[in-house]
Amino acid sequence: MPKLWNETIDAHRQAVREAILDAAAALIEDGGLRAVTMSQLAERAGIGRATLYKYFPDAEAVLGAWHERQISAHLRQLAEAAHRPGTAAQRLTGVATAYADLARQRHGGELAALLHQSEHVSHAEQHLIRLLEALIAEGAKTADLRDDVPPAELAAYCLHALTAASTLSSRAAVDRLVAVTLGALRPLP
Repeated sequence: MPKLWNETIDAHRQAVREAILDAAAALIEDGGLRAVTMSQLAERAGIGRATLYKYFPDAEAVLGAWHERQISAHLRQLAEAAHRPGTAAQRLTGVATAYADLARQRHGGELAALLHQSEHVSHAEQHLIRLLEALIAEGAKTADLRDDVPPAELAAYCLHALTAASTLSSRAAVDRLVAVTLGALRPLP
């Protein structure tokens, strides 16, 4: 087949896949993770069920792909915060605040727990720890952040502490959590 034909087919397949994931996002927004069924996905995406089954074997696979897309978008958002202008400590605050906000939006329930055990979540956590570690190491070099604890340990500490934002009910509480967590990274007197 000509290259143009292959590119057109690939673009079409990608567009259908994105439409399915967009439909999943809309259904989740309307009724939560458990509200997603193959029939509703096909209807919302504007495709036949047979076409849907060519892309995904079941609703759980769609949710997994949707979740992976969400995680990738979150990592891009956190990376953008890490690369904004400012000191390492300022950029770390931006990343920590963004992560806490994302943690606060987390869906609950059994299915959410299953999604968060997937391999792409583990990879995302490792990527985020490396991002935090780099900012902490940079801040330690300028004496803005403590240097008596390895940056990898501090990064893991921050990530786990900030995950507590999933239980918080207000913006002010999230801001306090970020302040307390990052306060532990200040240099010792």
